[in-house]
Amino acid sequence: MVNLEQIPKPVQMPQRSTFSEQEVHEDLLVALRQIIRATDLHSKRVLRESGLTVPQIVVLKSVRDLGEVTTREICRHVSLSQATVTLILDRLEERALVERYRSAKDRRIVHTRLTRQGRLALRKAPALLHERFLREFADLSDRRQREIVKALQKVADMMGASGLDAAPLLEVGSVRKGTGTQS
Repeated sequence: MVNLEQIPKPVQMPQRSTFSEQEVHEDLLVALRQIIRATDLHSKRVLRESGLTVPQIVVLKSVRDLGEVTTREICRHVSLSQATVTLILDRLEERALVERYRSAKDRRIVHTRLTRQGRLALRKAPALLHERFLREFADLSDRRQREIVKALQKVADMMGASGLDAAPLLEVGSVRKGTGTQS
């Protein structure tokens, strides 16, 4: 299990009463870099500790949560393209963490289910970075949450990333405000 306290805390931005344009730009770029770096470091730690990538864990959790499921249903659940999920499933199947089989009712339909090894791998997998983030995010007011989401969506758009294939890295259960637990 990853000790989420090991993830570096963001450097506190200096509290300034006035900002020059250059200072604002520097603070913005530092904050973006910290987010990218925290994500990268955590992804490497997850891979080192579990032998699985974050997207592989997300797909395994989706199969676990949905039961015996089609690739299309997994794609909708994790917000990734069919090509991406198919490649992930191929790798997971090679490692005997999932198995795919044809439907008895309609041979054109292929289902995926976790194997015993897949369930064990999920139990051993470290917590994902977004779980810590969501606990802290849940403690913010609804208004502040909407402001942050809107600002991050604008940043993604400004970086030309709004149309990229990206999983939310969230489990199906919603975070209940103020409790830090998933329902």
